[in-house]
Order: sequence, then C-alpha cells, then structure tokens
Amino acid sequence: MPDLSGKVAIVTGCASGIGAATLKRLIADGARILGTDIDAAAGAALCEEAGARFAVQDVSDRALWNGVVREAIEAFGRLDILVNNAGIVTGASIGDVDDDTWDRVIAVNLTGTMAGCRAAIAAMKDNPGGASGAIINIASTTAMAPLPTDVGYSASKGAVRVMSKSVATWCAQQGYAIRCNTVIPGATETGILNAAEEVTPGLKAAVAATSPMKRLADPAETAAAIAFLASDECPFMTGAEMLVDGGALSIHPGF
Repeated sequence: MPDLSGKVAIVTGCASGIGAATLKRLIADGARILGTDIDAAAGAALCEEAGARFAVQDVSDRALWNGVVREAIEAFGRLDILVNNAGIVTGASIGDVDDDTWDRVIAVNLTGTMAGCRAAIAAMKDNPGGASGAIINIASTTAMAPLPTDVGYSASKGAVRVMSKSVATWCAQQGYAIRCNTVIPGATETGILNAAEEVTPGLKAAVAATSPMKRLADPAETAAAIAFLASDECPFMTGAEMLVDGGALSIHPGF
C-alpha cells in the first residue's frame, strides 16, 4: 500500500461514491483529510465516522476555494494532495440541453476543477520544505468516448482531461514538484451512475457490458489508483491518464 503518512489531502465530493472510497483509502494509507461536499449532512457523517475533517463546499463557487485550502492548512500545517472528484451529470443531449443545465455542469465539473487546481498550487508551492504536491483530477471514459445522451458531462470531462495536462506541464516548467494526473474511471457503482440510470433506464447494464470484465467497478478500485498517484511512488508521473475502466476502452466495440 502507498505510504501517505504525514501528508494532508483535500477530497471533494467526499459524501459518496468514489469520493467516499478515496477519503477512506487515503486515511487508511496515513493521510490527514479535509473532505468537502455540497451535501452537508452526508459529508459530515462520513467524515466523522472516518476520522476526517469536513467542510461544506460547492466547488463551482470559486470564491470558496481559497477558504477551503486555508482551512486545511490551518488545521494540518500544509497541503500535499488534492483530489478533484466532485461532479454532476445532466442526462441532456445536444437536442434538449438548456442554458442553465449546460452552465451548471461546466461550472461544477470543469470550472470547479480549475479553481481547485489554482488554489491548491498556490498553497503547495509554499509548503514547508519546498514546492511539492499531487493533484488528481477525476475525469471519465466519456472524456474519450462521449455519451450522446449527456453532452455537458462528456464535454466537461474531456476538458478536465486536457486541462490536467496543461496544469501538469506548467507546474513542471515552473520548477515545482507539483504533479497533476487524471484518473479515468469506467462505469462505477456510484450515485452519479444511479442518477443516470433513472434518466436512461438500462444504462448500468449497458455500460457494464462494454467492459471485457462484464461488471461495474467498485469505488474502492478507483480509490486505489488515486492513492498511488497521491503517493511518492510515482515522482516522474505527471500529465498522465490512468484508466480504471475494466478494459472498456481497450477493445473494439464490435467484440
């Protein structure tokens, strides 16, 4: 298991799914955590149970990000890891998406991720001992194989994938030991997928069938990849994409 002893992390969207699994995994690996979520009740309960600190956060509110980072530093003295996990789906195709729906998914999934990267880098470059840290942005296989039924989610996750490379290379050029990588989960048993299933009945079975493993991922399987990228075991890995998709994007769709 990766050793995260002494490291401090912020995990957004921590109340359920991949976020909850990641928070628990990073704590098990030795990290101290500030978990955030827009769902105050569920987020606070999860963090209390897991032994993490909690803050209510709508990641799309850029004005809140500096305060969240400051809370982590005031509580723990530094910031080493940011997991930009919070995200939403819309279930709206290009044929029926309205402006408010489009603006909201871009604000949460893309702008919220950018604002988190910006605030985290500002803190990480001033860490005791020098600029260092790991940012892990959560995209989706829709960043490579978009859903016709959700133009906003697909577009936002595709943008997160490319933005992460820009963040990674900029940090490297500045001489900062701050890495930024992307985890690309496939179909995972989460609240987001359950919400999408309500909009598109049969979606879970269909996406599970796209993987040669013929199943959905457990959130803990994605959390394990995140923990690796958060650790010091991959210091030369930045701007990379880690697929956790059960082979779904590795096989011809005809097979």
